[in-house]
Amino acid sequence: MTMTDPIRPQLSDASVDPSGIGSATLEAVTFDARGLLPAVAQQYDTGEVLMVAWMNAASLAETLATGRVTYWSRSRGELWRKGDTSGHVQRLVDLRVDCDGDTLLVLVDQTGPACHTGRRSCFYRKLENPSSDATAGSPGPTVGQPKAGGER
Repeated sequence: MTMTDPIRPQLSDASVDPSGIGSATLEAVTFDARGLLPAVAQQYDTGEVLMVAWMNAASLAETLATGRVTYWSRSRGELWRKGDTSGHVQRLVDLRVDCDGDTLLVLVDQTGPACHTGRRSCFYRKLENPSSDATAGSPGPTVGQPKAGGER
């Protein structure tokens, strides 16, 4: 992308505050070729990473306007208002964009579990690299349960 690319306008000097903590406007966000960007949901008071989903311009605008986190469902091709079917709503506390403008950190107050499996976090499975002597004959790393259907 070039510096004049309309998908990613440049930040002005006014978008950086004197404390050294950068602030950005919506124009600082870079969407991919599909019009999406990843959004990492994190519990605001504990720092626990809850889930990763996708946002487009409409879901980002709705999230900012309502304070209720809304994502873009790639599988359904529609806005996904977190909690509509499960009741496990995410209330927006803060929204941050990374240094490249291509990933969002969504600080939320999560009601109930965030994962469609009923767990608090989607990151409950540990990926392990088995040692050669402990798992002789093993076909490879174990990653846990297969994905179940749910709110995505």
